[in-house]
Amino acid sequence: MEDEPRWLTDEERPAWIALCKTLMTLPGALESQLLRDADLTLFGYMILARLSLSEGGTKQMSDIAEMANGSLPRTSHAVARLEARGWVTRTVCTGQGRRFTVATLTDAGRAHLEAAAPAHVAEVRRLVVDPLGEDFLRVGGAIERVVEALGLPTGSLR
Repeated sequence: MEDEPRWLTDEERPAWIALCKTLMTLPGALESQLLRDADLTLFGYMILARLSLSEGGTKQMSDIAEMANGSLPRTSHAVARLEARGWVTRTVCTGQGRRFTVATLTDAGRAHLEAAAPAHVAEVRRLVVDPLGEDFLRVGGAIERVVEALGLPTGSLR
């Protein structure tokens, strides 16, 4: 005999629906702003931003894929597009008995990111931070628990 599912309560259901709407709509809204203002996808922006926070602006491709929550092939295609624009370089390295590729943020990539960041942060504030107000940090902490439940790394969030 199977256990009865733990159905959402009448109080939980509207919160779940609101979260689903947000999950389906927010990435597109943020990407639209980035494409319009910086000719950059949200995934590309996240790659540039994470590289900018790395020592020397360099990361292994597998680390970029993990921190951007993308597959290695998807990340490789995105980095190739960034490389074609002169914003990233890729280098094949050897070490620990294997070959691996690293991506490095170029000066042009850093400049493009710095030019794109103010409008992007303004949009993040308009759509997320300001509507949540003082709840923003609590929501962020709660969402971090969801990230953990999904089995995704949280150490790179800080």
